[in-house]
Amino acid sequence: MNWYLDVLKKKYADFSGRAHRTEFWMFALINFIIAIVLAVVDSFITGGLLYGLYALGVLIPSIAVGARRLHDTDKSGWMLLLGLIPLVGLVLLYFFVIDSQPGPNKYGPNPKGVNA
Repeated sequence: MNWYLDVLKKKYADFSGRAHRTEFWMFALINFIIAIVLAVVDSFITGGLLYGLYALGVLIPSIAVGARRLHDTDKSGWMLLLGLIPLVGLVLLYFFVIDSQPGPNKYGPNPKGVNA
């Protein structure tokens, strides 16, 4: 849960630096679980209002952590736009899964603290 809260509190709109796999995937997992629970509960209560507000609230942090994850693999955050192209956007999944580039890169030091 700390990974999720760190992204929301400390790095809400921070598009610079690097995010390692654990930070990205834990944020994605917890975000997915919360979204499912809210969607189910919201279908009985308000018809989508709570889920919509939650989705808007985590939109910027989701994009920011995705850009930082791409930075960790030495790719530009602008590559997130590939997700808008059907089927081609699947290449993002590969970049999100691969290991960090060892040592520092142009986006900053390795978040794992491992130097080449």
